[in-house]
Amino acid sequence: MGQKSSPIILRLSLLRNWSSNWYAEDKKVPLLINEDYRIRNFINNYYPLGTIARVEIQRLKKENEENIEIFLHTPKIGVVVGSDNKEKNKLVQEVYKLIKKNINIHVIEVKNPEKVASLIAQNIAAQLQQRAFFRAVEKMYIQKALKAGVKGIKISLKGRLSGAEIARTETTIKGILPLGTFRSKIDYAYVAAKTIHGVLGVKVWVCDGNYSPKDDREISKTISRENISNSKPENQVNK
Repeated sequence: MGQKSSPIILRLSLLRNWSSNWYAEDKKVPLLINEDYRIRNFINNYYPLGTIARVEIQRLKKENEENIEIFLHTPKIGVVVGSDNKEKNKLVQEVYKLIKKNINIHVIEVKNPEKVASLIAQNIAAQLQQRAFFRAVEKMYIQKALKAGVKGIKISLKGRLSGAEIARTETTIKGILPLGTFRSKIDYAYVAAKTIHGVLGVKVWVCDGNYSPKDDREISKTISRENISNSKPENQVNK
């Protein structure tokens, strides 16, 4: 049988950075991985589907105390930040209650949500949970992605579609999707849609052309330690 690997993991060193950036002693690694999972799970459930595209976590040592920098990628800055940073500060307080550590949240705008696989998958899941017909939903988001300029898109839905008694898989592909070409910009996401008929699996692959050396700056773009240490911790919670 053919073994399929995650397109994101295959391209981590070329097209994408890790979602967690930190170093730790061997004995602390499992604890920090679990902590990252709890933070991401809490934030993704805190907002409605289609709000958070990606959660990046960085840990830095500052004044002998561990500080956590959280970067939220979202197309809906108004929902995440709120008026006068009210929603953002509220999220900081809730995450602090969860992990009991100092945190600082940065919000980054996603300019082309129609090209982001995680947002497409979340929006499809939200439509399916509202009992929309799956074929119409697939067609709508495929057209939006192609109109936004993607080279190819694939959507796979699995489960009791439209309440059918027997679960099945429906897959739609438009354009090119060279998963075996490492220089191809392939984005992938999986979301579970909880419907009255059971859980439906939503998988989305998006091809946005090929990688070029000119993209190095954007791909490796991260906030340096100096920039973070010099920034004002407006949303930091102290013990």
